[in-house]
Amino acid sequence: MDMEVENEDGGAGCVRRLPELVVNRIAAGEVVQRPANALKELIENCLDAKSTLIQIIVKAGGLKYMQIQDNGTGIRRDNLEIVCERFTTSKLQNYEDLSKISTYGFRGEALASISHIAHLTIQTKTALDKCAFKATYEDGLLKGTVIPCAGNQGTQITVEDLFFNVITRKKALKSPSEEYQKIFEVVGSYSVHNANVGFVLKKFGENTDLRTPVKSTHINNIRTIYGNTIAKELMEISIKDETVKLKLHGYITNVNFSTKKGILLLFINHRLVESNGIKKALDVVYSTYLPKNGHSFVYLSLELDPQNVDVNIHPTKHEVHFLYEEQIIDKIKTTVEAKLLSCNNSRVLYVQSRLPGATIPDLVEYEDKPNKNTSKAIDPKMLVRTDATDQKLDKFFGLIEDVNATVIDMQSSVEETESFVEETTDGTIENESSNISNTNVKSPKPYVSYANITNTPSHVSYINPKLSFKTRQLCDRRNETRLTSIKNLRLSVEEKCSSNLREILANLVFIGCIDETKTLIQHSTKMYICNAIKFREELFYEILLYDFQNFGLLKFSSPLSIYDLAMLALDLPECGWSEDDGEKTELAEQVKILLTSKRSMLLEYFSVEIDKAGNLLSLPLLLDNYTPFMGALPMYVLRLATHVNWEIEKECFDTFCRETAVFYSQQQHSDDENVVKARDWTQEHVVFAAIRQYFLPPKEFSENGAILQIANLPDLYKVFERC
Repeated sequence: MDMEVENEDGGAGCVRRLPELVVNRIAAGEVVQRPANALKELIENCLDAKSTLIQIIVKAGGLKYMQIQDNGTGIRRDNLEIVCERFTTSKLQNYEDLSKISTYGFRGEALASISHIAHLTIQTKTALDKCAFKATYEDGLLKGTVIPCAGNQGTQITVEDLFFNVITRKKALKSPSEEYQKIFEVVGSYSVHNANVGFVLKKFGENTDLRTPVKSTHINNIRTIYGNTIAKELMEISIKDETVKLKLHGYITNVNFSTKKGILLLFINHRLVESNGIKKALDVVYSTYLPKNGHSFVYLSLELDPQNVDVNIHPTKHEVHFLYEEQIIDKIKTTVEAKLLSCNNSRVLYVQSRLPGATIPDLVEYEDKPNKNTSKAIDPKMLVRTDATDQKLDKFFGLIEDVNATVIDMQSSVEETESFVEETTDGTIENESSNISNTNVKSPKPYVSYANITNTPSHVSYINPKLSFKTRQLCDRRNETRLTSIKNLRLSVEEKCSSNLREILANLVFIGCIDETKTLIQHSTKMYICNAIKFREELFYEILLYDFQNFGLLKFSSPLSIYDLAMLALDLPECGWSEDDGEKTELAEQVKILLTSKRSMLLEYFSVEIDKAGNLLSLPLLLDNYTPFMGALPMYVLRLATHVNWEIEKECFDTFCRETAVFYSQQQHSDDENVVKARDWTQEHVVFAAIRQYFLPPKEFSENGAILQIANLPDLYKVFERC
């Protein structure tokens, strides 16, 4: 009895087995530390389910309401009863599987932990299910029964009243706005890494804050989330080392970019993690190049042998350990430093133009300088003309003084060009018959179209290269095609688009025309020479695809006989006609019959109007203030009959658009001053205005000489300094 009293007063405490409910809530607090942790686990589940679109709705920073919906494989009906129990997973069976785990989740704790500290509802449907199923969970157990309901394929998880039974944790969290910012960072990080997956994030009842398209790119998503200031300064890096089984790909900012708060997006085997070793190594490298307290933006994706990575060292899985850590960090450090040493691009472009007699402008201030009352001189080699309204070389040659006068000259020149036939005997066409009446243009409005591009000066604002055909907003009155062949041709254009060239052309400054085949443009501190014919041809080809069924009309004042046009073409040397091909009259008649038989299709899809008698009445209006060179019309008509595949739908549209683009890309060869002025005005204010707005340059342009860099301002200054 005395011993029992002694134990109660001063003896060792009694060891007790904690109730399972207490154990689960303690474990839940380790896995889910804040709403962003819960959402991270749910996003990883969506990615494991092979989702291509993930939509997230948040209320009160995720504490009151959080919903995530995907279009993945879904959850089987017979698994819904145990899906929220601890250590239930479809990704792991044996402990040895951890050494080769390739999925995000593996412990089966995420849903269980959330259900212990929030009200959890799951709605899911697999591809084989005829309907969706809905279930509610509490403390890891199914509450009630599984209810059949309507729903799309995939899974929708709703989390309400997070930490409702953990009041201390809830009070310790920051404000809802700060918690939402944490959620935004998590979603942004995963959307950058998983560029092939579309992400949508919005607050409950408000507009969308983050949206990335499906099958996007890393740079485009970085631009969408972090802004163009970072995106335009990115450099790509990559490492492949078989010794340590390392494969790295990423993007880092150059030495001209710095920010007060550094951003490091680190993914190891596609898992968002933190690594103090890698972070410190990057800070050491950048500290040599950046101003004091300046930091960089870095996105790195490391792929390591799963057997060399230990992912099970932290409840939230935000840290991992891996073999050869020192060697891998050294390789990253060496690669980043070598890339930074090779960088010599400028960070900000400044306008520095002085008209004769004007005073010297004040020194330009850096955009991100904390104290706006002070200014800093800019290195002269970084001062470039970026304002299209500033004086140009034309001023010193007296070429163009009044834009309005130029437009008038252009119209008169076009009328002269259109009179491409001199004789009026039988078999020829009278001069006035080829005149085009621009007043008869009929264009279905309102809709966003090439024909509606305004000639806004290119310096007014930055154009996001992502703004392309596929992102244009279409009004109700626009006829949007449902033809699979056209959609596939558009998709082919988008897949072949060079994002680097798109960035250059979207923010170009037009310098001038060398002749009808060559044009000079500027981007940043670099000057490029462009093959104007190739640019016009590809531009008009894309216009024909994306404005399909939505063209205005260029009406001829008098009908043009297709037969006569074909005869004219057969007489031209470039036609290559020989006696073996047959009589010209028979060939011309066949051209007339073929094109007349296609008149309904040509009018509906391309606004090419042909009457029953075989006369050409109109051509499509592709761009305002742009009229094709009528001297090339006979060969165009002939090639429509000989070079267009009229049998197969997709090839028919492709070859027709290509031949039409070739025709529209040609310009009159003339030394006449009025013709030259009109041609140059059209090139700058019509063609390159359209190129800057919407053109998707193919990757082959960077290889076939369509665009070549001929000067770089910093390099020129090096030459001047040596002189």
